[in-house]
Amino acid sequence: MYYDDEEYEYECASCSMEFTYKEDCEEHMDDYGHWPECEVCPATFRSQRACNQHMNARGHWAPRYDCETCTRTFRLQGAATQHMNATRHWAPKIPCETCSNKFHTQSAADQHMKALSHYRNYCKSCDRRFDNENNLRMHLRSKIHKGRDISCPFCKVGYTTASGLSHHLETSSCPSAPYLSRETIYRMVRERDPNGVITHKQIGWVEEKNAAYSANLRSWNGNGYECYLCHRQFRSLTALNQHLNSSAHKQQVYHCPNAGCVKPFAALAGLFNHLESESCSFMRFERVQQSVSEVFQGGRLIAF
Repeated sequence: MYYDDEEYEYECASCSMEFTYKEDCEEHMDDYGHWPECEVCPATFRSQRACNQHMNARGHWAPRYDCETCTRTFRLQGAATQHMNATRHWAPKIPCETCSNKFHTQSAADQHMKALSHYRNYCKSCDRRFDNENNLRMHLRSKIHKGRDISCPFCKVGYTTASGLSHHLETSSCPSAPYLSRETIYRMVRERDPNGVITHKQIGWVEEKNAAYSANLRSWNGNGYECYLCHRQFRSLTALNQHLNSSAHKQQVYHCPNAGCVKPFAALAGLFNHLESESCSFMRFERVQQSVSEVFQGGRLIAF
């Protein structure tokens, strides 16, 4: 039987070839360019250890490109890309909008978020997405979800919000109570609010006539129809007249009951709308809807 007792003392620094004699090893590395090379500059070395010392001293280590899944690294991005394509080692990058899960495709992420209601601004019952949280909140408080549970105490028409009912009455739009207006409602509220919870304390109420204002073509300033009071511009004469007959330039007789806010309002509808938005966090939307009946129908003093 034949035994190969020859021992190899020298190994190529770049490939797996082994040699008995040093001269043969060096000749091989000369012929094949297998001397260890610096990863940045053209310097070559007789051993990998010497090469590493050089790169450590000079900071000549080339950038490493990691596989996104396994521990392999590559000197070239192309090599890393080729590896990840071949092994499907690309890491998932598309995140769920709510939890920490990530997915390889948008369709997979959408399927997950739809199944678990993990869309950030998503109405599951309507299968609708919204651009932001405020739009979703408005949708959830709309008649689609809330219905028209707030009835006008006079004509019984249903409204979704307290602000909607207030606007209906303050603009004298109720056919069963045409005598109601912003001014008459204010007097009624003020009588039941002696402590100024939502109304400004005044020595006397300056009566505001319910006259209709009508601007004419002379309000055109060359760019738009201009309000002579606040100088806002409108695209049409109709829009300007709506502005003039709104509460925009009326006395601000109400205020937010939140002591840290006290934002003023010219109409009760504006106050209710402010509270419904929860912008000052004084009360929840649902509590505002309960309060409207106390304001228009209750006989007790107003307390929020």
